[in-house]
Amino acid sequence: MSEKTPPPDADRTPPSLTRRGVLRTASALAVGATLVHALGETARAQPPDGGRASPADAPPQIPGFATQRIETSGGVTIHAVKGGSGPPLLLLHGAPLTHYTWRDVAPKLAEEFTVVAADLRGYGDSSKPQGLPDHSNYSKRAMALDQVEVMKHFGFDRFALVGQDRGGRVAHRMALDHQDKVTKAVFIDIVPTYYLYTHVTIDFVQAYFHWFNYLRAAPQPENELLAQRQARANRPPSAAQAEYDRANGTPEGVHGMCEDYRAGASIDLLHDAADLDRKIRCPLNVLWADGGAMDKLYDVLAIWRERGRNVTGKPMPGGHNMQEGAPDELLAELRSFLRA
Repeated sequence: MSEKTPPPDADRTPPSLTRRGVLRTASALAVGATLVHALGETARAQPPDGGRASPADAPPQIPGFATQRIETSGGVTIHAVKGGSGPPLLLLHGAPLTHYTWRDVAPKLAEEFTVVAADLRGYGDSSKPQGLPDHSNYSKRAMALDQVEVMKHFGFDRFALVGQDRGGRVAHRMALDHQDKVTKAVFIDIVPTYYLYTHVTIDFVQAYFHWFNYLRAAPQPENELLAQRQARANRPPSAAQAEYDRANGTPEGVHGMCEDYRAGASIDLLHDAADLDRKIRCPLNVLWADGGAMDKLYDVLAIWRERGRNVTGKPMPGGHNMQEGAPDELLAELRSFLRA
């Protein structure tokens, strides 16, 4: 994407807020682009029937953290871990990860914060319901409310918040819908979903093809994701990847992730369009991967300063999943911001 700052009022006149409009734009721009997927024979998965996750194997534990399952008003159960003492802090993961992505950061944060790391709805060992026709049960509004209720369960009415990737998008919605709950927020390697879908270019499509690929009707993208996992089954995964495959590499898991993206291109856009005049009130720190796609395509800090009252930020080492790629550097930045 060529622009580095959002043009005045550009977000207010999108070509379309419907999924059809988004896909039409993307298809036109994607002509001539080449995408290679290492897919084997397409898996013959049945459409998932939803329900709560029932892991066959015990997941790995983050040392010093206790596990709980919290029933929410949205009819789902959220899997979360809690550790430490001090001011409350909620950590939200991206796709296709789980709370376990914070394993190198959470224990050290727990030395001075009460840390809660939760699996988002549709991920990990949280519930993975069948998506509704309008995808509203995977809207960031519903997913944010899940996590507010998780923190309420632990006795916290106000808390700091860190969200990476899809967790950052849930955190963005939470900071708007629950302004009285969020004291500080950190968004990692994202710009607003609405901005992305209203500034579609070939560069965006090529860098984030999955944002469009996952929008197709179930179960085609789900089947392809399952086939990708099958194709790499004979390659020994890392311990973390084995955990993500266990928790997310099922028909229910890939459906939950695709529904998260489908909601992002439909009902989330409607919610975001209604809130363009609302600013994030709490202090916000935005971090993005140095040299990554966000860094190359966007002026991340300038875009977020249009959306918040008090926004700081900078590029970071470690790549998109910097909590895994450069945990010490991320930890230092989080401590500096959260302590201030």
